[in-house]
Amino acid sequence: MIRVEKEDGLWTVTIDRADKANSLTGEMLRTIAETAEAAAREGARVFVLRGEGKVFSAGADLDEARAGLATDGVWERLSGAIAALPCLTIAALNGTLAGGAMGMVLACDLRIAVPSAKFFYPVMKLGFLPQPSDPKRMAALVGPARAKMILMAGQKIEAEEALSWGLIDRIVAPEALNETVMTLAADARGATPEHVAGIKGLI
Repeated sequence: MIRVEKEDGLWTVTIDRADKANSLTGEMLRTIAETAEAAAREGARVFVLRGEGKVFSAGADLDEARAGLATDGVWERLSGAIAALPCLTIAALNGTLAGGAMGMVLACDLRIAVPSAKFFYPVMKLGFLPQPSDPKRMAALVGPARAKMILMAGQKIEAEEALSWGLIDRIVAPEALNETVMTLAADARGATPEHVAGIKGLI
């Protein structure tokens, strides 16, 4: 359900559970977190998150969420591992991003999305708190009022509005998504891990 590919400094993690809208189980979350931690140790220069099918991720698997996954610390471990990566991190959003899955995407350096993508995080309606780091990262990107629009008013944000807010950085056609990621990754892949980490550290 999680595919990991490594090639010339580029680590690509694909959520592959399209029949369930790429909803995330605890095992899947741990696998992505462990992969990010390994990428940091092994000198990855670019780390990419992507989804299979037409949805990036619908968030937590509903059965596991009801059984406690919604409040499990693995979400925070995952977003923290991605935020701590000393390389360029890119979320290639092939479709809608919902719920707790937003945490790992907010922790990335860049977010590229297809025009049909929508963004929502219905914690108010579901009765959960968001993971601790998510509101701060969201507010840093879009400002506190817009973060409240998503987290408190439960608004579903479409791609054009997300771009204007700064929640995503570019909108590209679905057939151009992979090519765009490769273009964005090219300079970092051609550098040393130390150079990539040095520039990221300055920012």
